Amino acid sequence: MVKTHARTLKERTYEHQPTALPHGIPVGIGQGYSTIAWIPESSGSWALPLRHERITSWDNPIGKGAQQLAQVCQYLQNRPIVLFDSEYGCAPLVKATAAIAADKVMRIRSNRCLWSAPLSYSGKGRPRIHGNQFKLNDTQSWWEPEQTLESVEPKLGKIRLRKWDDLHFRGSPKHPMTLILVERLETVTGRLNSQPLWLVWVGIQMPSLAEIWQLYLRRFSIEHWYRLVKQTLHWTVPKLSTPEQCERWSDLMPLLTWQLWLAKDVVREIRLPWQKSLPELTPGRVAQSMLPLLIKIGTPTVAPKRRGNSDGWQTGKPRTRRCRYPVVKKGKGRFQKSTKFVS
Repeated sequence: MVKTHARTLKERTYEHQPTALPHGIPVGIGQGYSTIAWIPESSGSWALPLRHERITSWDNPIGKGAQQLAQVCQYLQNRPIVLFDSEYGCAPLVKATAAIAADKVMRIRSNRCLWSAPLSYSGKGRPRIHGNQFKLNDTQSWWEPEQTLESVEPKLGKIRLRKWDDLHFRGSPKHPMTLILVERLETVTGRLNSQPLWLVWVGIQMPSLAEIWQLYLRRFSIEHWYRLVKQTLHWTVPKLSTPEQCERWSDLMPLLTWQLWLAKDVVREIRLPWQKSLPELTPGRVAQSMLPLLIKIGTPTVAPKRRGNSDGWQTGKPRTRRCRYPVVKKGKGRFQKSTKFVS
């Protein structure tokens, strides 16, 4: 949630902003949130948030995400498959979630380096921790994959899948992973050339190679949910004053989403003249069709008062200016040599 001009809001930090900004730098000023959601369907844009919490100025996304995952897995009977974006594809997350009963599929950046398992100990010197280096953006460092698969997809055309086993991050040598590369072999007319997709599997029993990459694409349902709460549920509209107010208002977003999910099979579709009828209602279409149901259910609140001219500010009553707060910069600063003064 970004509040660029809310200078009276505490604990604003620098946050990544995926949408275009006037200055061209994808960094905005506001408060970051971490969300872990359940994807209930194999297709569509539904994402039901289970944990939706603010990342404070003394937290980081990886620590908050690992904490939320541990809380959710306590109440699950089956071992889930968790999908992470490239921000979480790193050694700290692998180590932070190693004791959690969940399988993980992570996207990693194409400039990362992985290492193979070391060779057997020769009996001299310190045992090696890492084996050969695998640079994702350097094909010369690659070796033959354990499995290769080519298929034809209706939307993507011909694609090639390759898999390498028993690799690890430099910071987590005790946690082996499976590396997966998804490449499009032919371009589709009228579309931009896509970049290779690098995925990492960390878990017990990996699904088939043809299924694992399509499973990761379901992660984008959380992006649809963020667009829903911002554009339809007005998450970023209120101009709140304190972080506590922001948290209480943000707690309503998961509740409203679950209300829409429960009403999905109850409401009658209401669409605008230029909209097509949908066989399966999306969250936005359900929110658009909720008015008749809300009128039928009713509300315990009193009727709103008639509008009119207010009495205004009392004469002689002092006005106090709200306190301004600086932006909190996360991370450690660079080491600076101290200057010694000799008297």
